[in-house]
Amino acid sequence: MLQLFQQRHPQVKIIFKPVHTTEIAKHLLQSGNLDVAFITDTYKATPMLHRERLTQEQIVFVSAPSAVLQKDVLSAQQCANETLLITENGCSYRNQLESYLQQEGVYPAQMIEFASIEAIKQCVMAGLGISFLPRMVVEKELENTRLKELPTTMELARIFTDIAWHKDKHISPYLADFIDIAINRYKGI
Repeated sequence: MLQLFQQRHPQVKIIFKPVHTTEIAKHLLQSGNLDVAFITDTYKATPMLHRERLTQEQIVFVSAPSAVLQKDVLSAQQCANETLLITENGCSYRNQLESYLQQEGVYPAQMIEFASIEAIKQCVMAGLGISFLPRMVVEKELENTRLKELPTTMELARIFTDIAWHKDKHISPYLADFIDIAINRYKGI
């Protein structure tokens, strides 16, 4: 996506900023400090934003291939005995998992927070714990069996990735092209 955009518009400077919640993205888009945002979260109505659905994310539990669980299917109660390797506070799927576990009265033995998904994957592969990540970021490791997907009985809300911009913002031709490239990339065009 970025490669195609840079080929088409080499003179345009792109700056990426991590934003961890829909609320922060909404604020930055409304204030004009952000032109466009990729929002990965459960769906929340945002009347001031125009949103285009890109994909529904599959969030999966993963472990090292050699990890042995008490049962074949991971339950919320089993998480109490596991070390969870998690993303930063504010991450939508982390928040959802923590909320679900709290509702079930489950508090994991240990939770280790990372700023980097790559660091989480490496630590899971080293057998330091299990994690809950989007399938797209662990697909390669699952295919080459460096990670193992853990089936689960937990039913969590669906997570979507949308591209969003302020509904009243003037969309330059460059920004319109970026949005089109993103939408087409996710639709497989």
